[in-house]
Amino acid sequence: MASVLEFFKESYNEMIHKVTWPTWGELQNSAVVVLIASLIIALIILAMDESSSSILKLFYQSVG
Repeated sequence: MASVLEFFKESYNEMIHKVTWPTWGELQNSAVVVLIASLIIALIILAMDESSSSILKLFYQSVG
């Protein structure tokens, strides 16, 4: 049980004294980057979905 308590003490000490936490501005910048990247990826997937749907429609019309 002592090792568990020691683990929590060392973890707390490390989180307080050794971890470099981002500033509010850095968090906001990172959030904007993630939002823009997500939108770009979503648009790419939408374009791929629409194009494959159109290709399949043409294929089924030519076969049927």
